Amino acid sequence: MQRAKDAAAREFYIREAIGHGWSRSTLEIQIQHHVHLRQGKSQNNFSLTKPPAYSDMAAQLFKDPYLFDFLGTADPRREAEVERALVDHIQQFLLELGAGFAFVGRQVHMEVGDDDFYLDLLFYHLKLRRYVVVELKARAFVAGDAGQINLYRYAADDLLRQPDDRPTIGLLLCKGKNKLVVEYALSGLEQSIAVADWKTQLTDTLPSEFQGILPSIEEIEAGFARELPDESETQP
Repeated sequence: MQRAKDAAAREFYIREAIGHGWSRSTLEIQIQHHVHLRQGKSQNNFSLTKPPAYSDMAAQLFKDPYLFDFLGTADPRREAEVERALVDHIQQFLLELGAGFAFVGRQVHMEVGDDDFYLDLLFYHLKLRRYVVVELKARAFVAGDAGQINLYRYAADDLLRQPDDRPTIGLLLCKGKNKLVVEYALSGLEQSIAVADWKTQLTDTLPSEFQGILPSIEEIEAGFARELPDESETQP
């Protein structure tokens, strides 16, 4: 915790580490990825579609941006490439999504009338007790994306949702967005949708004023090395 110099950041990581049972290596990753600056930052319409208690809890579960540095620095140009890479790295993907997400499937088939639709990625959130439909875009957000994921969300509700499940949430991950366009696109929808960016490089995720607040992973590792005793000193 000494590596997080800001008191609010230290409190955040202590609370999350205790609440989710993070290991030291997981804590290192979360600090390195500046999770406290991204958590609860997605653009969404939850306050318009849920009671305050539920909207606040749901909003805190989604980040902006999402960091997929495990995909490498290459910039995928097709959504299918991103899907495959995320599923290939499902453990890291679930860690980035956060606690409570359970992977259901990729390209989940939905038949609506006589038309076939395929959900990019489908999750179930154990705490929220609802499905989360994830739609991936390898481009910036456009207004029609909101209608597309809203259709997928309704299809999941109709075809997958059980009586004890709460209404499905849609999460649209894109490569950039105009916040005002997103606000307008979500404002008329009756059900819950969140929109967030995804990136592959940490340097792109933080405003310049936040750079340097937290240490690099090399600094974290060096700090742990200094604090741990040398094995030769502990042997009889």
